[in-house]
Amino acid sequence: MSKSVTSETTKNISIDQLKPGMYVKSFSDNSNLNIKSEGYISCQESITQLRKAKISHLVIVPEKEKQTVNIEKVFAEIKTIPPAREKKSPPIKPGLSLDNEIKKASSLYKNAKSLQEKILGQIKQKKSIEITDAQETTDAMVDSIFRNQDALTCMSRLQTKDSYLIEHSLNVSILMSVFAKHLGFERRLIQELALGAFLHDIGKVLLPNDMLSKRSALTAKEQNIIRSHVALGLKILEDSPSISYIAMNMVREHHERLDGSGYPKQLKGDEISQYGRMIAIIDSYDAMTSERPYRKSVHPINAFKTLISESPDRYDEELVEKFIQCMGVYPVGTLVKLNSGKLGLISRLNKQKPLHPYVRVFYNTRLNQAIPIEEINLSGSKYKDQIDCCIRPEEFNLNLLGFFKTAFID
Repeated sequence: MSKSVTSETTKNISIDQLKPGMYVKSFSDNSNLNIKSEGYISCQESITQLRKAKISHLVIVPEKEKQTVNIEKVFAEIKTIPPAREKKSPPIKPGLSLDNEIKKASSLYKNAKSLQEKILGQIKQKKSIEITDAQETTDAMVDSIFRNQDALTCMSRLQTKDSYLIEHSLNVSILMSVFAKHLGFERRLIQELALGAFLHDIGKVLLPNDMLSKRSALTAKEQNIIRSHVALGLKILEDSPSISYIAMNMVREHHERLDGSGYPKQLKGDEISQYGRMIAIIDSYDAMTSERPYRKSVHPINAFKTLISESPDRYDEELVEKFIQCMGVYPVGTLVKLNSGKLGLISRLNKQKPLHPYVRVFYNTRLNQAIPIEEINLSGSKYKDQIDCCIRPEEFNLNLLGFFKTAFID
């Protein structure tokens, strides 16, 4: 049954019909007590809470319903363990806080960009490159990730439109290190993976720049030229005997896909190494979430949705799920708007409650002004704020890089 309230069309539904994404105007319990409470149902947990409160019927606004991404499958294994049943583990040396590590990470990121620029310049001039410099830089990045991985992860989200080739390889190296650490790999192996990821796209510097930045669709001939960057990269690195087989494999396999649709060798299934499967996921994720000349970036949650939809055909399904668990529903550094109208950056994940991370807020869209910077824990009982959506800085004319420096570095 529908009725008109002001200019909105509302509809009465039962609690069994309620689903994430719906906009609720009011609800009633078993005693028919009507309670006015407007807002979006953001997740299944909210519905569970309403059931516990004995809510039986609700009034919704169908036209305000928005799409939500089904990520329950990915987080099915994440459960809160009651303290009494928690297994005791040996004490771990605490890492640095985000605030203590971020300045080092910022300097490290800047230096790594400069080195990447130098390497690409040397390749253009047909000079040999010094792998030991790259190894020292990626080893330092791995050290930072072991101290506090959120610092460099934050840096990887602050991309600039004019530096995609440089920042993409750097970001893939950071994410590969974080993912490998999440999977429990040994530190020496993580260092090799970080180096391979740092160098995985170096062959692109030898391609025509106008082709890399072309805004329209590539012709078949142009696509073949772009695909040659894998062979070009391998050729460059063949002159560096110190580089490991694992790092070379990252360059060789980052565009291969499990169903054989990748390139350059159209490898299938077990022909692709675990490391090749990992970098395929990370390379695609960073490409999707980065601004490109021919395509706008997508929010991380939409990139996750694409990876899930293309598994297990193109991507390793188990590794995709573990990667999303590693990154969190809202990765560190993601810009979000809360239902209170506040804007903030995800500053810490909440492993027990992935939908309720820590957010460092700095702006109020309802007041249209900056507010004192504050980190809030969305799972804390004193905060009623929840994430409404991910946003782009340009939607609110924000200098995100300037804010980031103020909130985390200065």
